[in-house]
Amino acid sequence: MRPGGEPLLAVRDLTVRFRTEDGPVLAVDGASFEVAGQETVALVGESGCGKSVTAMALTGLLPPNATVSGEVRFGGDNLQQRSRSALRAIRGREIAYVFQEPMTSLNPVLTIGRQIAEVLHRHQRLRGAPARRRAVELLDLVGIPLPARRLREYPHQLSGGMRQRAMIAMALACTPKLLVADEPTTALDVTVQAGILDVLRTLSAETGTAVLLITHDLGVVADIADRVVVMYAGRVIEEADVDDLFARPGHPYTRGLLDAVPNPARRSDGSLREIPGRVPVLASSPDACTFADRCSRADSTCRVHRPELVPGPAGHPVRCWHPLAPVVAGERR
Repeated sequence: MRPGGEPLLAVRDLTVRFRTEDGPVLAVDGASFEVAGQETVALVGESGCGKSVTAMALTGLLPPNATVSGEVRFGGDNLQQRSRSALRAIRGREIAYVFQEPMTSLNPVLTIGRQIAEVLHRHQRLRGAPARRRAVELLDLVGIPLPARRLREYPHQLSGGMRQRAMIAMALACTPKLLVADEPTTALDVTVQAGILDVLRTLSAETGTAVLLITHDLGVVADIADRVVVMYAGRVIEEADVDDLFARPGHPYTRGLLDAVPNPARRSDGSLREIPGRVPVLASSPDACTFADRCSRADSTCRVHRPELVPGPAGHPVRCWHPLAPVVAGERR
C-alpha cells in the first residue's frame, strides 16, 4: 500500500482449498496483500502458484468444491460476509475482471454491442440509444477503430487484440474502483501487448481505477506495476515496490524468476536459465519452506520450519530463512 493511504482492497490470511477426486488441494495458503486506490499491483508467479485462484476468490467466483477462509475487505467492507446476490451486484460495478482468454470469456453468439449493453443494463439501467452511445464511447476509449461498426460484430470477427480491448471496455463500463486483469496480454504479439498496457495505464490515470494485474511476465510488470507481490505454492513470499524488487530481490525464487528472463547481454550463448523442479501440489499447509526442494540455499531449518513474511536485508518483506543480501554495484551475483 502506498504510504499514508487507506487500502482499497485488503486481503488477510486468504486460504482456498479444493475438494477433488484425488484428495484435497491447498491452492492458496494464507495470502495477505493490499491494493491502494489508483495503484497497480502485480501478482506474480509460475502457473499453478495460486494467482488466478486468489483473484477469483475475491468476489466468490470459485466453483462449489472450493472452501474459502480469511478476510477480503473492499472499501472497508468484508466481502466474505456478503451474500451471493450482493457479490453479483459488486462484480462488474465496483470490481471488474478482464480474463485471460477473451475468445472463451466473450459469448460467441452475441454481438460485442449486446454484451456491453448487458453490463450497462444490469448495473446502470441503460437501454436502447443511451446504452448504444455509451458502448460506442467505451470502445473508442480503449482504442478500437470504427467503434459503431464493431458493436454489430461478433467476437470471431475481431482480432485477438481487439477482443481483449473489448473485454476491457466491458470491464470499465461502470467505472469500477478495482480492475482485476488476469494475464491480459497472454498470446498477443509484442506490439499488441504494448497497446493493451497503454490502455490500462491511461485508463488507470484518467479514471482513478486501481489495477490488480495477474501475470508471469516480468516485462509487463516492469512496464506498468507500482508494486509487486510474488506468490509461490499459494503463499506470498515477497512484496516490494517494482524498482526495489528488480534491483534487490530478497527471495531466491524471485531471483530465479528474474534470471529466467531472456537477456542476450547476460548469456552470450542465447541459453535460458531455469529454476529446477516445479511448483508442488499441496494437500495441507506444510510446516516448512515450500521452495526448499528447489533452492540451493536450503538447509535443515528450511525443511522443518515455516518462514514468516518479515522485512529482509533489502528492507521489504520476504518469506525466507536465508534471504539474499542486496548486491552492491559492481559485484557479481
